[in-house]
Amino acid sequence: MQSISQSSLPPGFSLCPSLKPPHKTLTFHQFAVLIITFLAYASFHASRKPPSIVKSVLGPTTSNSSLAESNSSSLDAGWAPFNGTEGTQRLGELDLAFLSAYAFGMYFAGHAGDRINLRLFLVFGMVGSGVLTVVFGLGYWLDIHWLAFFVGVQILCGLFQSIGWPCVVAVVGNWSGKSKRGLIMGVWTSHTSVGNIVGSVLASAVLEFGWGWSFVLPGFLIILVAVLVFLFLVVSPEEMGYELPGKEIEMNENTNGVETAEKGESEETVLLGTEDSVSSTAIGFLEAWRLPGVAPFAFCLFFSKLVAYTFLYWLPFYIRHTAVAGVHLSHKTAGILSTVFDIGGVLGGIVAGFVSDQIEARAVTSVMFLLLSIPALILYRVYGSISMATNIALMFISGSLVNGPYALITTAVAADLGTQDTIKGNSRALATVTAIIDGTGSVGAALGPLLAGYISTRGWNSVFFMLIVSISFAALFLIRLAKIEIEEKLYGRTLVPQQSTASN
Repeated sequence: MQSISQSSLPPGFSLCPSLKPPHKTLTFHQFAVLIITFLAYASFHASRKPPSIVKSVLGPTTSNSSLAESNSSSLDAGWAPFNGTEGTQRLGELDLAFLSAYAFGMYFAGHAGDRINLRLFLVFGMVGSGVLTVVFGLGYWLDIHWLAFFVGVQILCGLFQSIGWPCVVAVVGNWSGKSKRGLIMGVWTSHTSVGNIVGSVLASAVLEFGWGWSFVLPGFLIILVAVLVFLFLVVSPEEMGYELPGKEIEMNENTNGVETAEKGESEETVLLGTEDSVSSTAIGFLEAWRLPGVAPFAFCLFFSKLVAYTFLYWLPFYIRHTAVAGVHLSHKTAGILSTVFDIGGVLGGIVAGFVSDQIEARAVTSVMFLLLSIPALILYRVYGSISMATNIALMFISGSLVNGPYALITTAVAADLGTQDTIKGNSRALATVTAIIDGTGSVGAALGPLLAGYISTRGWNSVFFMLIVSISFAALFLIRLAKIEIEEKLYGRTLVPQQSTASN
């Protein structure tokens, strides 16, 4: 362990010196980072929930199917410009504005995250997201009925929210070794569901006092967590003077042409903190795209996230309009029942991470989950309406299989690809690679719900057919990598095709 650079530590360690080594161990700081980043991204998701919670208040009080038969008084209910016959479409435009900006900003956020301090950049994204969430809620007290205002706030909020994911994955990737990365990140990624639950509870609890409060509370929550991140989040173990056990250091040459470290060398022989041992130059955007495995996993996530977000935005509506045991459920019951899909997703992420760690094959695990999800969705569509028990069971299984590879790719796979051997010691590629993968997936997330809205007019069988086709494409993008992983296990071949390491 090297001496600690006091200037690199967050200000909270000056307030609490007992948190520094040797008072606290490496394991303590690893858990601290997991908890802080968990809370950080959970607060991101909590601040995203208010729009879905207040839709019933902002929009028409009647469903689309009965709008034509409603009288003028019912159409005047809600909040202009989201009331009336076009209110539902305008609420959908808010979702599209947010998701499109989120996907667009993801690429730039990761590129910037590899070049500036991740802790400060993450705090910037959290504070910006919190302020804009509050600003959206101020529309209630300021009596704003201008559609461009709400769309503009959502676009800006999507850009700030895009900062969160590349930053937290990069930080966790820095602190977790590869041996148990899949399992650790599988558990850690449950922050999405926790954040959704917290956001729903907060927004619903104060909705009766005015829909503006449903935005203000989650907005202040993420700002409060941002203070915690600013004070105590340590970006990498090197800042604390640690080197992770078994961490791989690429072979580099110093300015005198002498080899300073080799891959697999023992921890004691590696000099931490020397600029010559590990490159600190951030990788280029196009260069990151060309890294082995990045493009296939990015396009796989495009289709995988398309399916996951289609369920996120349309599953409550589907349940509401599909009779279960001959009975149509209420809006509230349909919304609560849809959470079973997310609960299954939590288990799916953990299982996918654990399995991929055990067999040391991320692509094979992802393909296996994707292929199994196809019959699961068919069974859910055909037999989900037989009884409530059947519906819950099949929805849980579908959620596990659909969200499993989605959770695995956005966490462990992104961390693996951002720290792979091909980078040759470049330690500042993780956020860029993470942003490319999740940014591409977010484009699919924006398109999925939009396509479902149009295709559903032809019947729900057409929607499920679209989902199955998307899953098939997702699996196809990983077939080659899965084949390479299998050959590596059987014949001892390398995971990815070797590239020339000669410098020009």
